[in-house]
Amino acid sequence: MKKIFSKISVASVVLVALTTSCAKDFLDTAPTASVATADVFANTDNVKMAVNGLAYLMTVQHSAYSQGCNGENRIKSIYQEYGSQEFRYNQMAPGWASIMNNEYYARPTTTYASYPWVYYYEIIADANTIICNVDNADGSDDEKAFYKAQALTFRAYAFTMLMEIYSVRWKDSNNGAADGIVLRLDESTEGMPVSSAAQCYTQIYADCDEAVRLFQESGIDRGANEVWLTNINVAYAVKARAALNREDYQTALTNAKLARAGYPLMTNAEYKAGFCEPTSEWIFGSYASAEENMWYWTFGTQFSCNGYYATASKYGAGDIEKELTDRMPAEDVRMSCFLTIDKLGLTNDNYLNYIDNTYGYVKDDDIWDVAAGYIAAQTPSGLEEAYQSGYFYIGAQLKFWVFDTPGVSYLCHIRSSEMVLIEAEANYFLNNEKAAQDALVELNSTSGRNPGYTCNKTGNALFEEIVDYRELELWGEGFNWNDIKRWKRDISRKSFAQGGNCHTSTATTITASSSNWTWAIPECETLYNTEIKK
Repeated sequence: MKKIFSKISVASVVLVALTTSCAKDFLDTAPTASVATADVFANTDNVKMAVNGLAYLMTVQHSAYSQGCNGENRIKSIYQEYGSQEFRYNQMAPGWASIMNNEYYARPTTTYASYPWVYYYEIIADANTIICNVDNADGSDDEKAFYKAQALTFRAYAFTMLMEIYSVRWKDSNNGAADGIVLRLDESTEGMPVSSAAQCYTQIYADCDEAVRLFQESGIDRGANEVWLTNINVAYAVKARAALNREDYQTALTNAKLARAGYPLMTNAEYKAGFCEPTSEWIFGSYASAEENMWYWTFGTQFSCNGYYATASKYGAGDIEKELTDRMPAEDVRMSCFLTIDKLGLTNDNYLNYIDNTYGYVKDDDIWDVAAGYIAAQTPSGLEEAYQSGYFYIGAQLKFWVFDTPGVSYLCHIRSSEMVLIEAEANYFLNNEKAAQDALVELNSTSGRNPGYTCNKTGNALFEEIVDYRELELWGEGFNWNDIKRWKRDISRKSFAQGGNCHTSTATTITASSSNWTWAIPECETLYNTEIKK
């Protein structure tokens, strides 16, 4: 820990000499080691910039790592989707099979083990500096309370993500006695042991509760369009997500309801607008603009259907699990976001005759024309058409788009649909089956996604319904690996020969009881923090 933290200070995320002009909406930040802590916290205007720097850390390329290691982009892809049940990336599969099959977890010397640790502790370190120093800044008490609340929420978010990656699922934690993570709560850099999982969740709850209190005390909210900054709704949402991981279902339910207040579910038109700019239900996300282009290091470059990879290469932009879409109603608006076999006039009995059976792209000329027509018809107004490379995969997604090249798009981290799904799951485990059914109806029918949807399922059938709709609704947004982990379910992927749409290198079963669900604390930490027991 000492070596990592000795190189990090809040000065790395504020404006150069605190004088750089801001871009259109987002404060342009640049790394610098020349700004002393006393200068940063001279006044609340500077503190505001430092808080904005926390959001910047979630999008900036971390130079010590390879291309694409720019915060949440990397977490969503490598750590939550590649190794999941419902994400397919067949052209990448032969080279990435070890990651997709969850075989790297016990290797503490790899950059895969170290990146989330270093990235999230960088956020934590800078949040701690704000929390520890903001009270001394010149400015109103309301402003200081607001900025401290924002920093606390960023810290709680980072702690929660670290727990998902580096700690065992709650079911296997011996009621929280298992190891959690290092709870660094101040600016110290000396060695520190890991806390128990129970202690870590207690701290996350405390951060969120204190943030809520300070948000309320301040009477201030973020700007209407500043989705990249935290506010009281984000604090409630982080606590709801942490509580779901902890299987504290009443806390999850209460906070999920509070989190989505004022963030109505988006319309069908918004749902099909490209997921590249905030809608009514985006509670928290990352900023993007062509003026601050990250070029080839963005989520949109690789995982948007009109991003660089899908436009200029054979790789595509990720495909959904065929078995999942086979179970879902074709009339659901979310199903229109995927190139499923029914849209090509194919069936489970004949689809293999028209596609490449290794990677899954359409090879028949007539079916290719049908696919091209469907994709063209789904293009949101004002955006470039998807998959201009001409590679159309079974299950290809038309959910994520970019509004500028090669991959410029906002990135959503929390939205109100997730909160409704938390309500459904929490109510199920609280034995409130009617309330769980009602939450699914709200998400699927009342929202307009599928007006004909009803739910009268009970018992395990109801749980499977919640699982299916969580996978469909949140596909590609960075949830499924942790969902499968906390539910303690096996991953079982089927190849084309088995009736699925998975490359043979990743068509495998990963059992819930295997050790492949918790990343090792990286050696870059344990070499310098000898308080951690290897």
